[in-house]
Amino acid sequence: MPVITIRVGRELKERMRRLSHINWSEVVREAIKRRIEEEEERNLAEAVLINERLRRKAPEGWNSVEVIRRWRSLQTPR
Repeated sequence: MPVITIRVGRELKERMRRLSHINWSEVVREAIKRRIEEEEERNLAEAVLINERLRRKAPEGWNSVEVIRRWRSLQTPR
């Protein structure tokens, strides 16, 4: 497992020392994991909102499949 280092102030380190029964590495790992999950969920939610906005802007009856096929047919074969 890779190792990371974080800096904490002296006062915070002393308070952590007084609570030495707590596995601080595990606390930090869980906090990082939770934050990553929150960010991923937020990014997914933003993507959904962007998709909805784009979908609303499209003219009625617009078919993206047809547009993609048309563009592909216009490309020269390689």
